[in-house]
Amino acid sequence: MTETDLRTHAEDIYEQFSDQLDISVEEITERLETLVNEYKVPTSEARRSVINTYLDEAGMDRDDIMGGGNEQKVISDVDRAEEWIDLQAKVVDLWEARSDAVAQVGLLGDETGTIKFTKWSKSDLPKLEEGKVYALRNIVTDEYQGRYSVKLNRTTTIEELDEEIEVGDDEVEITGALVDIQSGSGLIKRCPEEDCTHVLQNGRCPEHGEPDGDGEFDLRIKGVIDDGTQVHEVIFNRDMTESLTGITLEQAQEMAMDALDTSVVAEEMHDRVLGRYYTVTGPTLGRYVLANEVEEPGMPDHEAVLIKARSM
Repeated sequence: MTETDLRTHAEDIYEQFSDQLDISVEEITERLETLVNEYKVPTSEARRSVINTYLDEAGMDRDDIMGGGNEQKVISDVDRAEEWIDLQAKVVDLWEARSDAVAQVGLLGDETGTIKFTKWSKSDLPKLEEGKVYALRNIVTDEYQGRYSVKLNRTTTIEELDEEIEVGDDEVEITGALVDIQSGSGLIKRCPEEDCTHVLQNGRCPEHGEPDGDGEFDLRIKGVIDDGTQVHEVIFNRDMTESLTGITLEQAQEMAMDALDTSVVAEEMHDRVLGRYYTVTGPTLGRYVLANEVEEPGMPDHEAVLIKARSM
């Protein structure tokens, strides 16, 4: 992340808070540089942390900050968190929300691909219907593990459109060797706060700080697959990781407890799967391919391993 990029983020944050706080672009840039360069915090999380600090100082809720003059974007161009945008998209799928705080959650799509959306209950917005097309104005982007999403809040406006959108396919298929398992793989803990799925780093959530409670255990692999031409960063969720490695979440917890070290889980996964060839199918979101299906090619049909993710 260059100094110019950080300053661009700082200018965006300044526009959101300059009417409420006595701050400068230089001050915001310095905060971002400290988090990104000294503490090695990902840029999206650093931006979120700085925004949360200013929200607290101004006594504001996240829904109180607005973009103003938002850019009309297509889904494939969503590549930054905490950005206020407008979208024209079709509701591709809706699924049951896991929290009373969420009114609706599902998938939006346009000609360039799909993206997850969340509509908060307190926003009191009209209900979206599956299969219909809407103009969505003043929505905010979010990012988690390279996967972008959008959130509809009380400042969002929704207009139903009498038109059709042919939703594009954003899935890819890659075949190659798993050549690396990155840091952040194995047995991890996620923030226990409601509707937060961030991974705890040194016991802290990038959004909520030190949470109440110990966090919730999970499994994942952040791997690198080399197809002979280029490398692809791939995320395997818990179901996929258990199937690939043969290590369940419960077994991983026992391994870590016996060794008094969670890193033994990633080391064991490394020994079991590194160097094996896989065909991975899934959407490309940010820098990652999210594995929806994994198959080990080159095996007899009756022995072939085909794994489908139950949920991402």
